[in-house]
Amino acid sequence: MLSYAFIALHLSILFAGFTGVLGRLITLNEGLLVWYRVMMASGFFLLYLAISRGQIRLGFKDIFRIAWVGLLLSIHWLLFYGSIKYSNVSIGVVCFASVGFFTAIIDPFWSKRAFSIREVAFSLLTILGIALIFHFDTRYQVGIILGILSAIAASVLTIETRRVGSDYPPMTFLFYEVLSSFVIMSAILPIYLAIFPVETIAPSVSDLIYLLLLSSFCTVGLFYFQLEALKDLSAFTVNLSFNLEPVYSIILAMIIFHEAKDLNFSFYIGLFLICLSVLLQSYFHWKSYQKLQKSAAARAR
Repeated sequence: MLSYAFIALHLSILFAGFTGVLGRLITLNEGLLVWYRVMMASGFFLLYLAISRGQIRLGFKDIFRIAWVGLLLSIHWLLFYGSIKYSNVSIGVVCFASVGFFTAIIDPFWSKRAFSIREVAFSLLTILGIALIFHFDTRYQVGIILGILSAIAASVLTIETRRVGSDYPPMTFLFYEVLSSFVIMSAILPIYLAIFPVETIAPSVSDLIYLLLLSSFCTVGLFYFQLEALKDLSAFTVNLSFNLEPVYSIILAMIIFHEAKDLNFSFYIGLFLICLSVLLQSYFHWKSYQKLQKSAAARAR
């Protein structure tokens, strides 16, 4: 049913919006947060595959291919949650919104396709928006830099997920992606904690609850509802709707953490430019999609 598909779509976007909020609520540092998240998510994905009788076994070569994507996921999440820890949720997700700009720049080199001048031009609005945000408060500049690096990592992650993930069942791919991320994080965590020491590695009771929510609803649940939406909605509609994720996150952060009082006019101008860039890109993607649909319909006659 179409109505169920839209409900599933916006549930997945809402869960995505909560990832930043939960990252702020969890008191563990970003390294431990990511380690616990991928460990728990691996278990939840395995449980889902066992219950649904999905494909679990893959060859070593396939696992090694997916492990590369798991490494990118680890880097992206470390930087994303580091950005939130060093600034706040609003700044972290706004910087993450620059992923479109970096994808427009990186994808042509990575995938050996032609540059889209329009994509680059619109994405420059995002960079201008980030520049305004960067200068609004020097306290948050480290968080902003981490957020921008997170967006770069996310753009490469998106490109590689599209390339590698298309060869496997979605949930099987995601299981091995987070499982390989867990293995990678387990290997580097002792070094990470030596550089960024903490008093304890054990989560508190509240941290444990938030981690369970993050790894279940906001990881497995997010992708489950996204796949449910894709049964009745086009991939284009789903991808377009996910542009709302930063908006959901900022609204939630303002309600839960009262972050509005920490943000000045420069931030909102920067946010407006980033949203304008997303809207313009979404509009022209929609126009292109409409043309393709009409062309396909004409050929079918």
